Amino acid sequence: MQFNKKHLLGLEECSKEEICYILDAAKSFKEVLSRPIPKVPTLRGKTIVNLFFENSTRTRISFELAEKRLSADSVNFSASGSSVAKGETLRDTARNIEAMKIDMVVIRHGAAGAPHFLTRCVDAHIINAGDGQHEHPTQGLLDLMTLQEKFGDLKDLKVAIVGDIAHSRVARSNIYGLQALGAKVALCGPATFMPLQAEQWGGEVFYNIDDAIEWADVLNVLRIQLERQQRGLFSTVREYHNLFGVTRARLERAKKDITILHPGPINRGVEIESELADSDCALILNQVTNGVAVRMAILYLLSGLSQGESSQE
Repeated sequence: MQFNKKHLLGLEECSKEEICYILDAAKSFKEVLSRPIPKVPTLRGKTIVNLFFENSTRTRISFELAEKRLSADSVNFSASGSSVAKGETLRDTARNIEAMKIDMVVIRHGAAGAPHFLTRCVDAHIINAGDGQHEHPTQGLLDLMTLQEKFGDLKDLKVAIVGDIAHSRVARSNIYGLQALGAKVALCGPATFMPLQAEQWGGEVFYNIDDAIEWADVLNVLRIQLERQQRGLFSTVREYHNLFGVTRARLERAKKDITILHPGPINRGVEIESELADSDCALILNQVTNGVAVRMAILYLLSGLSQGESSQE
């Protein structure tokens, strides 16, 4: 198989074969990260811009580290200290960056569809690092890789995504990726946190966390995204934790082993009990490590070096 995409904009448009191809490449790059000198010259001479219009810690550092591990030249852009603060448009920012002969752009933006818009403005390869409430494909891929390492084949694995589904781009990428690999996906959270299309995604919907725990093999726990909410969608943080928080007591009542993922940042004592986030059943730090390998794989595959340049998106 050849990887013929020019951009990575979301997992909804990726086939099972394409997702598996990326994950296989990520496994190879994870081996590079374990070497005494974890660096290869693969992308030497390539220039990558990290175009972040929203705050980020894990995703941004992970991309920067992936670029350095591949020997690429990277340029970091932050909207707060740029001409965007003076009123420059996304199109003008992108075209000015491309005039500097950039090969790839990693973009995080608060508007859904911003990476898609960028593909119409520049010739560089575009990687979506999170756009509004749409998708976060590299997070979805690193979650899949983490689960494959634990369970192998994901067919019929039961994964419950718990929390603020309506405002989560991570949830959407996980749904598309998990379903493509044959896993069963359920959503759990307050009714005010459920998007209108929840029933159309083809999985179960739970409004009781204990029912979700009883059903699931894996919980992917999301934080409450207060910065994306236009109004309060629950009474208090304490109430949310009491009703939907993932706790040791709840897992013990279910009397079953369960695996926990979390995309970060964690609101300890809100969506998950602090002790549980640090326990052996949580694979949160594995996700972080796998994030670098996945992003190395994406940068490599989109560069065209694996089989020559392609014009197909």
